[in-house]
Amino acid sequence: VELVMQSSTMAKGVLLILLIFSMISWAIILSKFFVYKLAKKEDRKFLSNFSKSENLTHIYNFSRELRYSPIARVFLSGYRELFLFQDMAKKERDRRGESPSTHGEPLSVKDIKGISLVLNKAINREITRLSQGLDFLATTGSTAPFIGLFGTVWGIMHSFRAIGMQGSASIGGVAPGIAEALIATAAGLAAAIPAVIFYNYLSDKIRLFTSSMDDFSHDYIYMVEKNFMREQARDRTFDFS
Repeated sequence: VELVMQSSTMAKGVLLILLIFSMISWAIILSKFFVYKLAKKEDRKFLSNFSKSENLTHIYNFSRELRYSPIARVFLSGYRELFLFQDMAKKERDRRGESPSTHGEPLSVKDIKGISLVLNKAINREITRLSQGLDFLATTGSTAPFIGLFGTVWGIMHSFRAIGMQGSASIGGVAPGIAEALIATAAGLAAAIPAVIFYNYLSDKIRLFTSSMDDFSHDYIYMVEKNFMREQARDRTFDFS
């Protein structure tokens, strides 16, 4: 503390900038730990409910209660799109005067592709939401050492200036500047190292979330094809010639 208080104004400014970078980085790290932990817990709850229940409306109502689950939000987007296509198919059937289907309104291949597209967009939105703040960790990890290096260079310049004014390279003349330079270097590394470590750690967590959402997207598309393209599959013919 004494060395910091005795350092030059420029060195204090460098240390203040690094302190702000470090505080914001740790705030992001702690908040991401909290959010990712809850997201993982709610993902498990949703997947358990999804595998046990065959009522999409029940799953939809349950999903709306999960605030942190990215898979639940992907499902909500896919459910709304499925409901939209079902409603459109129902109106078209009523217009033609046909009898209602016992397995829900049949969907076309184009409809399935539309639902898949919506799911992919929802996954991208969730990845963006989960990644918010990580760019600051990357910036801190890459720039903090150079900011500290700037403080180091400034301290060395201060030391050489003291040598020039005193006309001798005594330890008393150069020690304050060298100490000031070492403090800036240490502060830059202290801000950068945790940012780099946790950026890589949290990025790996996002990769796992992305993999889970992709797997669920494929399962959901398969479920929709199995339940809402059944009548079309019965009428399908194959040519082996």
